[in-house]
Amino acid sequence: MRQEASILTPSQVGQYIKGFMDRDRLLSGLLVRGELSNYKMYPSGHHYFTLKDREGALRCVMFRGDAASLRFRPQNGMQVIAAGRVTVFPRDGQYQMYCVRLTPEGAGDLFVAFEQLKERLLRQGLFAQEHKKPLPRMPGRIALVTSPAGAAVRDMLRILGARWPMAQVQILPVRVQGEGAAEEIAAAIRWANLHQVADLMITGRGGGSMEDLWAFNEEVVAQAIYDSNIPAISAVGHEPDVTIADFVSDLRAATPSNAAELAVPDQNEVYAALLGSKQRMEQAMRQRLLRGRQQLERLGKSRMLTDPKAYVQDKRVLLDYQSRRMDQAMTNLLAVKRARTGQLAAALDAMSPLKVLGRGYAIAQKQDGGIIAHTGDAAPGERFRLRVSDGELPCRVEETNACDTAQ
Repeated sequence: MRQEASILTPSQVGQYIKGFMDRDRLLSGLLVRGELSNYKMYPSGHHYFTLKDREGALRCVMFRGDAASLRFRPQNGMQVIAAGRVTVFPRDGQYQMYCVRLTPEGAGDLFVAFEQLKERLLRQGLFAQEHKKPLPRMPGRIALVTSPAGAAVRDMLRILGARWPMAQVQILPVRVQGEGAAEEIAAAIRWANLHQVADLMITGRGGGSMEDLWAFNEEVVAQAIYDSNIPAISAVGHEPDVTIADFVSDLRAATPSNAAELAVPDQNEVYAALLGSKQRMEQAMRQRLLRGRQQLERLGKSRMLTDPKAYVQDKRVLLDYQSRRMDQAMTNLLAVKRARTGQLAAALDAMSPLKVLGRGYAIAQKQDGGIIAHTGDAAPGERFRLRVSDGELPCRVEETNACDTAQ
């Protein structure tokens, strides 16, 4: 007898396929290479995207817990390798990949994250040269933001003590790698600024892998260094190691030991410079004293000091001679000026109207002071004054005639 087939619901079919796929070892641990597209991050923290190539596409989801471990910012068009499992979402009957890890192809995720953050902070101006602060030449207080254990801090303390023992060195202990290290470093930098505990600050650690040094590539550390009012030297790893903190700091040192050398002067060099300055000052003082002594000797041999009475008499004779010359010059000048004044007075007297009147001439003036120069200037019956050399004669015009003279 033929067995009748079971009738299933869509959800039952989906669950069956899901169970089948979940038991498949290949689908439970896949690595898929493809190009990112339709990448979206939702407020829930989950990331949804599609991996595609020329012939197909695969829907993917990365839940918030797994997405929190991303070191870079995924962008559409990036070639990536996704790790996870493929299964069916029974409600929609669509298969999709549940990603637990996402890595850029051809470069590590840390490298991509580093380049992305560097480009973004560069655009924001955190690397601007004009923001760099000068380092004090002879700092009195130095803060070391680093791990209290390890060779790096011991090397810095040894070099600082040997080169500039006058400086007070304070260690601000922090974790320099692992989860929460970046936040500790940033908090220590802000605390140092809040309490103004140092004139100069060194942030750094010894060498390690890029992942070991990653705390100094975090944005929170970069922002704390940028906001710091205390000049900062970055000393992370070895010469080839480059971190975001190096770009933001006021000065980058190749190693922690090099940072200590750059932070303070060498006391022996300073002593040698001071000794040289002292010797130059002493030499200059000796030269000045010698010149003063020579000048004093020359003055001591001068006539003014050897025979002051005769010197004063000579000066008195010279003063009398100059006084006589001045008196004679003044007398001559006054004579010249007096003669010139007499000439000008004679010329002025010759041109005086009174002289003209003295020769028999007269001036006819109206009552208002106007001069009668023509017969038309006065009317018959008009009174006027006739001015002569010794006074005035009151007159009246009887008649006007161009040929007659009024009386």
